[in-house]
Order: sequence, then C-alpha cells, then structure tokens
Amino acid sequence: MMLGVIDIGGTSIKYGVLGSSGELIHHDSVPTEAWRGGDAVVEKVCGISDGLRRRFDIEGIAISSAGQIDNRNGSVVFATDNIPGYTGTPVAERVSRKTGLPVTVENDVNCTALGEHWKGAGRGVRNFVCMTIGTGIGGALFLDGQLFTGSAFSAGEIGHISLYRDGKPCNCGNSGCYEQYASASALIALIRDAYEGEPDLEAFFDLVKEGEEVANEIFGRWVDDIATGLQSLVHSFNPECIIIGGGVSEQGEILRGAIEESLRKKVMPNHRKSLEVRLAEQGNRANLLGAAHHFIESRKNG
Repeated sequence: MMLGVIDIGGTSIKYGVLGSSGELIHHDSVPTEAWRGGDAVVEKVCGISDGLRRRFDIEGIAISSAGQIDNRNGSVVFATDNIPGYTGTPVAERVSRKTGLPVTVENDVNCTALGEHWKGAGRGVRNFVCMTIGTGIGGALFLDGQLFTGSAFSAGEIGHISLYRDGKPCNCGNSGCYEQYASASALIALIRDAYEGEPDLEAFFDLVKEGEEVANEIFGRWVDDIATGLQSLVHSFNPECIIIGGGVSEQGEILRGAIEESLRKKVMPNHRKSLEVRLAEQGNRANLLGAAHHFIESRKNG
C-alpha cells in the first residue's frame, strides 16, 4: 500500500508518499500561507493531494493537522486564529471530493505520538505522554496501548494546564498557562530579558553547555517549569515515559537529561520507578508516519 501523507502546520505544509513498509519515498513542503484562512489552506491541500494521486499509485490520503480534530469524520472541531476560519472545516470530505480517494485526518500532536509509537521512541510502550515544545506546547496521551482523545476529540491540551495562578495571559483566554512558561517562545522571552540583541537559541544552548552563569540560571528556571507541569501529568496518568518532540528537542541530551533529573525530584517514589524522559526519534517525519498509521488503523477497523 502506498499512501499520500500530508502535515498541515501553521508555517508549512509537509507532504509525501509513504511506501508499504513505512518509508518515505517522496517528500516536499510548501508554505501554508495560513493568513489566507482555512478555506485557502484546504484548497492548497486539495491541490497537493490531487498532484500526488496523479503522480503515484496511492490508495488514500492521510492528513495530520493543527487544531482539534474529529478523527472519525476528519473535520476541525476547533482551531485558533493561527489559521483563521479553520474551525468547522470538513477537511476529509473536501479532499476526498477532489481526489476520489479515502481521506483521514488526525490532530498533529496525536500524529506525533502515533508515529513515535509505530516507529520511534514509543515503540513497545503502552503508556506515555507526548509533548512537543515549540511556539506553544502540544500534547498527546497514549494510554493502555491506545491514543486517548477524550469525549470531544480535545484531550491532550497540556499547554493550557494552569501552572501559575494569575500568571501571564494566554491566547486561549486564561492566564498562567503552561505554554506561557515552558514553550520555546517562553524561553526566548527569558533570553531576551537577560541579553541584548535578538535571541538565538543555538547560541544560548552553547552558553549553557559552556557553563555560563546567566544562561544556566535561565535554563534551570525554564526546565523547572517544564518539570512542574509534567509532574501533574505523571501523577495523573502514571506513564512509563515522557516523549519530548518539537524543534527544541534537537538540543539532545542536555535537554533530555535536565528535564528527567528535575522531574524525578518532583514525583512520588512509586511514579519514579520506571519513568524516563525520551526524545522523539522521527523528527518532522513523525506526523506523516502517524497520519499514515491512523489511516491504516481506521481502514482496518471499518
């Protein structure tokens, strides 16, 4: 089976063709141009999908998308203004109408979790929390061997755990949300406050590795906030591991080790026994792999 796979993000739409053994035999990307709105984004996805259908002998289209997604009918339950007017869009229906192919859609971080469980850091793990650290915080829950999406396809919004009462305002309408303190954006804000010039994360992490005092103080405060949010999740779900994805995860062991060390100090002994923090292994491919896995399982289950 070959599948067309597409990942709709706020900045770019990544796409490709997945072979029968899960290998990407073609991949590319285009700018999302999210400012043009949900209809324009889906039209672009329709064009990409039709192009893949014409070039390759694919059996369907598997889509990973930003937003809260009804993964049964492939529509957008809710999306922020990062893609204006996207809420309520019947993505699967429109792409299927254009291509004549079966189409499935799943939330992007859920796809990260599915991709990592299929071919990455979550292989063989029945209970894990997947967290992506980027502009915001994305989350997915994999419980008892299954992706858990909740009663309205909206579980895993861990970026909006309340971390500090009466804290920083969040674009969700609340204040003190986790992503206001633990995201890459939050780290950049801390760096900007401490150093002159435009923040450069690579240069900052070089200072951390060199042991520079101010950088290490900022890094320690940021990691402590990450671990404090994870503490609640560990005590709630008792996972075997936390999988960290997103662009910041490319910093590797310095980040993984710091989060694990801080988290283990915060959780109760019984939750600490088998807990480990892992970095996502599939990078940008995880969402495409997860979308394909969702498609395959959906077709298998009728």
